[in-house]
Amino acid sequence: MSHAPEFLKLVDDAKTRIRECTVEDVRRSHEAGEKFHLVDVREDSEWNVGRAAGSIHLGKGIIERDIEKTIPDKDAKIVLYCGGGFRSALSADALRQMGYTKVYSLAGGWRAWNVAGMPTE
Repeated sequence: MSHAPEFLKLVDDAKTRIRECTVEDVRRSHEAGEKFHLVDVREDSEWNVGRAAGSIHLGKGIIERDIEKTIPDKDAKIVLYCGGGFRSALSADALRQMGYTKVYSLAGGWRAWNVAGMPTE
């Protein structure tokens, strides 16, 4: 997918302030029994087609509005994903600004999840 240059500049700027993780990091956390929230920030239409097993849906358009009632603990580990890791980076930056301390954007997003053969619903 080709993205607009200004969008990519926004994402690159956000990535200077956030943390990313890989699918393998998520796999290791899961296997170790670590508690974390896996949050899909894609559009409803993308979520309806398929999603990472065990994830919850808070689209990028509503995550700031609904995150505090969905995940009130600002120290909870949260892994956000989207299609390729761009929208999740922007969302991670917004949550960081809201005081969430352990937010990660999944590098490569849904595409990387599928390539790695991770479970889906």
